[in-house]
Amino acid sequence: MEGSEELESSLLTKPWASVCFGESTFLAKVCFRDTGYILLISDLSSVWYESADAEAVGQRSKELNKRLTVHVSSFLHYLCDLMSPLLEGQSDTTTSFSCHHTAGGLSLHVKSMLSGLPFYWKFHCCPAPVEMVSRHLVRPLIRMSLALQYQVQKLTFLLLQKDAEIEDYRENGATLSRDRLRTEPFQEEKFQQNFMAESLPQICGVAEGQAFASALQQLYTAVTQQEAKQSRKRQRSEDTEGPTPAAEITGHPHPPPPSQEDETASSSEGTTPASSPAQKLRLPVAKAKPKKAKGLFS
Repeated sequence: MEGSEELESSLLTKPWASVCFGESTFLAKVCFRDTGYILLISDLSSVWYESADAEAVGQRSKELNKRLTVHVSSFLHYLCDLMSPLLEGQSDTTTSFSCHHTAGGLSLHVKSMLSGLPFYWKFHCCPAPVEMVSRHLVRPLIRMSLALQYQVQKLTFLLLQKDAEIEDYRENGATLSRDRLRTEPFQEEKFQQNFMAESLPQICGVAEGQAFASALQQLYTAVTQQEAKQSRKRQRSEDTEGPTPAAEITGHPHPPPPSQEDETASSSEGTTPASSPAQKLRLPVAKAKPKKAKGLFS
């Protein structure tokens, strides 16, 4: 049976999406299975989550929808169908969402229709642990930044190559048939300065909820898939190696009793004068073999 850890692992590769509740904008991601769901939502100041198994979903469904008798798995599928348009930025006039801050948490209310009857659901989210925030937001964003930086370096290299190719054509007498296609040689330092002065202020002025455009969602999914793949490799490696035997780590907790010969030798040693504590154990030294004299032509 798929547990909460498996659900969170499946949630990892789900991209963040921008969602709006009234005037408030959030980033959210959710994963539904027949065994339950897990929701992660953030306003970029706090991060909340809820993980509910099938039993908890069934119990809450009876409390909120007393007139509905639906199997839990079908209920979860319907709830997934309601959330999907929201995460994809599509409007659904038959479904409404509202968000309410509670003491130490966040409550997301859903209202719709199911089989001609009113349908209600409440997500009760609590603050997400630091490890979850790091795994789903911080580490992927760092890897995305590194990937984009590498991409910029590759594109810069290609631009410089193209400029060298164009310059070679010009030196060999080639001319443009349309003057409007003429470009200036690419200057990386000048480009960076213009980007910082002109483009960056516009990017930072974009609404926070628009942080994950479709291209970035694809990059996020690709990055998290790589992390999940590496995590599975580490897990298989640990399972293959297995735990280290306790005897190899701590030695024998109960050493075998001394044999009769050891006891006899010990008693005989006891009659000899005890050596001083500072005296070191001397090992027998092998005698060096005399070296044969070598002749001039040997």
